[in-house]
Amino acid sequence: MKRRQFIKTSALGFVATATVPFIYHKEIAAQSVNPQAVWIENGTPAQLLQSAMQELGGMSSFISRGDVVVIKPNIGWDRAPEHAADTNPELIKEIVKACYSAGAKTVKVFDRTCNNPLRCYLNSKIEEMAKQAGAEVSQIRKNRFTDIKIKNGEIIKEWPIYRDYLEADKVINVPIAKHHSLCRVTLGMKNLMGVMGGNRGSIHSDFDIKLNDINSEIMPTLTILDAYRVLMDNGPVGGDLSDVQLRKTLIASTCTVSVDYLALELFGLQLDDVSHIKKAAERGLNRFDLQKLNIKRIKLS
Repeated sequence: MKRRQFIKTSALGFVATATVPFIYHKEIAAQSVNPQAVWIENGTPAQLLQSAMQELGGMSSFISRGDVVVIKPNIGWDRAPEHAADTNPELIKEIVKACYSAGAKTVKVFDRTCNNPLRCYLNSKIEEMAKQAGAEVSQIRKNRFTDIKIKNGEIIKEWPIYRDYLEADKVINVPIAKHHSLCRVTLGMKNLMGVMGGNRGSIHSDFDIKLNDINSEIMPTLTILDAYRVLMDNGPVGGDLSDVQLRKTLIASTCTVSVDYLALELFGLQLDDVSHIKKAAERGLNRFDLQKLNIKRIKLS
């Protein structure tokens, strides 16, 4: 089952007594059997992931035997894990292992970096950890972007997206929660800029509209937000350990917008404070009603 079909079909599995039919990006799912999102605290990255997957029905609920899976972390910056500029490498390792345990044929890990890719992949420790778990880790190649049509784009009608992302059976988006000087926070939606080609700098004008235009066509199967360490200021690059808080938290959902909405709590923000997340909700990119989210919160002992 390909990723777009999976996104639509799996959403029906979450619906229990819906009074309205579910239509992706158009209508909101009602109460669900499993939680629509999970917030797990106070564990190692492995423990946080294990607990989240248990509550969401297991990785095999998302990954089928023989799938080619893309895991999209943030590897954008030449920073050590302690600086919380890139996704936690231990979490990436555990997700790769979980995908293979669920029957994945191949797991690919990549990102379009902002700093030198060799140094980003090395110093973030993501390349090392992902390879230990058996992932295919590669740097972005300029000749592997392909233009896609943006059917409901308000400004952007076409944009180049990385072919390996588009061709994957399933995609797991694994951003890190951190402050961002332009858009206040960078979370799941912003992390998908790492599969966008072209002049990404041009997206920064009318950012909330343009980001949502492109994201409307490339939403992932699952979003797992790394909030083990959270960069609270001077993001997205960071560099000062005093800006980092150890939160030991993970948020996960099949709805990227729901994850981003919940993660605002980490920063003491509201939906009105972050225009690109608010815009996503206004455009109906959320799969679930943000005000009535069926969320399960767990604090590990």
